[in-house]
Amino acid sequence: MAMSPLLFIVFLLMLLEPCSSSRSNVYIVYMGERHHGLRPELVQEAHHGMLAAVLGSEQAAMDAILYSYRHGFSGFAAVLTGGQAARLSDWPGVVRVVRNRVLDLHTTRSWDFMGVNPSPSGGGILLESRFGEDSIIGVLDTGIWPESASFRDDGIGEVPRRWKGQCVAGEKFNASNCNRKIIGAKWYVKGYEAEYGKMNTSDIYEFMSARDAVGHGTHTASTAAGALVANASFRGLAKGVARGGAQRARLAVYKVCWATGDCTAADILAAFDDAIHDGVDVISVSLGQAPPLPAYVDDVLSIGSFHAVAKGVVVVCSAGNSGPYSETVINSAPWIVTVAAGTIDRIFLAKIILGNNSTYVGQTLYSGKHPSKSVRIVYAEDISSDNADDTDARSCTAGSLNATLVKGNVVLCFQTRAQRSASVAVETVKKARGVGVIFAQFLTKDIASSLDIPCVQVDYQVGTAILAYTTSMRNPVAQFSFPKTIVGELVAPEVAYFSSRGPSSLSPSILKPDIAAPGVNILAAWSPAAAISSAIGSVNFKIDSGTSMSCPHISGVVALLKSMHPNWSPAAVKSALVTTANVHDAYGFEMVSEAAPYNDANPFDYGGGHVNPNRAAHPGLVYDMGVSDYMRFLCSMGYNTSAISSMTQQQTTCQHTPKSQLNLNVPSITIPELRGKLTVSRTVTNVGPALSKYRARVEAPPGVDVTVSPSLLTFNSTVRKLPFKVTFQAKLKVKGRYTFGSLTWEDGTHTVRIPLVTSQTQRTQPLPQQSPGSGFSGGSGAGAGAGLFVVAPPASAIDAAGGGGGGRRWLLRRRRRGRAGEGSDEGIGAGTRRAATSMRKRREEKSRFSHLVFWKAESNCHKVKPTN
Repeated sequence: MAMSPLLFIVFLLMLLEPCSSSRSNVYIVYMGERHHGLRPELVQEAHHGMLAAVLGSEQAAMDAILYSYRHGFSGFAAVLTGGQAARLSDWPGVVRVVRNRVLDLHTTRSWDFMGVNPSPSGGGILLESRFGEDSIIGVLDTGIWPESASFRDDGIGEVPRRWKGQCVAGEKFNASNCNRKIIGAKWYVKGYEAEYGKMNTSDIYEFMSARDAVGHGTHTASTAAGALVANASFRGLAKGVARGGAQRARLAVYKVCWATGDCTAADILAAFDDAIHDGVDVISVSLGQAPPLPAYVDDVLSIGSFHAVAKGVVVVCSAGNSGPYSETVINSAPWIVTVAAGTIDRIFLAKIILGNNSTYVGQTLYSGKHPSKSVRIVYAEDISSDNADDTDARSCTAGSLNATLVKGNVVLCFQTRAQRSASVAVETVKKARGVGVIFAQFLTKDIASSLDIPCVQVDYQVGTAILAYTTSMRNPVAQFSFPKTIVGELVAPEVAYFSSRGPSSLSPSILKPDIAAPGVNILAAWSPAAAISSAIGSVNFKIDSGTSMSCPHISGVVALLKSMHPNWSPAAVKSALVTTANVHDAYGFEMVSEAAPYNDANPFDYGGGHVNPNRAAHPGLVYDMGVSDYMRFLCSMGYNTSAISSMTQQQTTCQHTPKSQLNLNVPSITIPELRGKLTVSRTVTNVGPALSKYRARVEAPPGVDVTVSPSLLTFNSTVRKLPFKVTFQAKLKVKGRYTFGSLTWEDGTHTVRIPLVTSQTQRTQPLPQQSPGSGFSGGSGAGAGAGLFVVAPPASAIDAAGGGGGGRRWLLRRRRRGRAGEGSDEGIGAGTRRAATSMRKRREEKSRFSHLVFWKAESNCHKVKPTN
């Protein structure tokens, strides 16, 4: 039978394609803990000799090797074929051979909002820690802009003698760019160039040095440890005194990410190795790999952070920006501090003034040139391009609009399931030469960076009213006001919509994220080399959002804690953060989570809660642990015993028990599959007054009985550490979801709270909580009636809107859902249900502040009051 032409072509392609074992790629050969007693240069020689034995010559080994990891741990990165990598994986002492991966990059108000400011009475974490004096923060990011005022070293003492790092020169960066604030700067490009080829800085605006061409690294570094800068603002918005959390802490910069947004595993691991050697106290990492996640022993962030923590260095990582969906949290190893993003009590509002004098309000960051007169409004669906789907056009998806009909107009777009981004809508309208966007959406406080043309983001209810006006008028027009900064009268903090949620997809018995911190609309220093738009050019400060912004807030707090408590272990530091965190907003009500619909936030949103730095300075008790505890955890994950021993150079015998993960001494208890009765162990260490007595207080998850034994812990000068057991008894089965509670130890001064999380059914698919699915349909399902979503506004809604605000001022009241189990008949008595209902009503009264959707025309932008 003759071969078909198609099969013949496929056959030829298979012949031309080199087999996977002969194709060269970058591989990381990880060999665990460096042998004690071996000098780093001897470790490097051993790596070269090992590679030469596989490649055939020392010269071939020298040509292939990119990095020799020889300080904090042992291993190397090299260009190898698949066959060579396989041979090395069988070499004695090799823990893992991992293919090089590419990872992604994931303030005038935020520190005041957290209470991190000098106390008039002389207390508070800032003064007690001497503003983080001599703590060293290592930042793995896109580099730094050293000339920024945020990195002045006024009033800072000499560089600590323990510092071993360097200020490495490069393109437009030399040793003089370092000072007593920026005490080290290095850059790593070998892994990147091995993946993508030689970097051409004429094609990509970038610096072959630690200088930041992107802005991201400058922003995160100044958030953690920036100096005081008066009159800082982003084009007039958020004006005030910018400052980092630990103003006298030092910065060590490790540039591992480049202008393309890519950061390779080989480069990241080299930076970890150097940071451990150089002597940093905390490593701040605002980047990560999108799900699905590799195993801990295949993940460079897990590997690098493990060895850093083993050396006493706290590692803080962003949780990711894939929320509000469940099981999206990244950087979830138990030795990492994983940070979610929360809001602060600041917002940027502008008026939309229609041709009939109705005035509405929305959020915007645009402060550029506005049209001097009213401009025509067009509804996106009415001006779709010939081949566009109505839904795509409605949300202003790229290529969906008729450019002729867009030109010179303001376009009204509606968020849809397929297209949720105001930034995409702005780009679509801008390319079609429109002059502005009104984007109706599920309203969050994360604002699109619309810088070339105005974009005002409004609630669906406002969008529906504007649509009614647009469709009822022959010549509908609108005009935007300049935005105003409003501070102090919003419900905050809330968990940001985009912040990745738990449970961990790798180890659901370890609660992740650990903690939340400000990550929405954060003002911090920026690189002038990173032109933010063609119209605006460069800026020195910029407002940005993401868990990349929340991560350095925690890094700054850790620097303050390490200044106060230099002997605390990384686990103790994490415990202090988690057990003292806030789970209520500024009005005393339970925090909520931005999702569709809004829900009461839970530990899968924020871990222990929103960070409270002043309380973290004096936690009373801590849940401490060390390397041996993490080794037992790795054993419980089923990893090879010899590999775990190589990671630490400690002999390990794994004993697999079902409860070994549950008994890891983390400041939380998570039981993914509770069946019947189960007892879990924890140990607390007293770091407060020597003579202390703590009593246990339990809020049990609905449907579960919880008992603590003993319920009283007595400490003295000789008894600083005490164990206890927590027994869970499944009482009523709450099917298909997790339920939440807490255990708090109290001595009259300290409250040491950990989350309790249980599920009584086996997970068969991602959890339904926080899913925005039904909210977009506006119909049936768990979210029906609880959200604000009107994708295609019905006629009744348009009629009810009456074409405008009618001179009235409204505040949208969110419907708030209670904890799992509230309002149901399972596990809650009638009295509890009545109390829960009463609490929800009181929360509703407070949430009037949260989302302003209509605004009286004569209202002042800086003065927002609740409506009775």
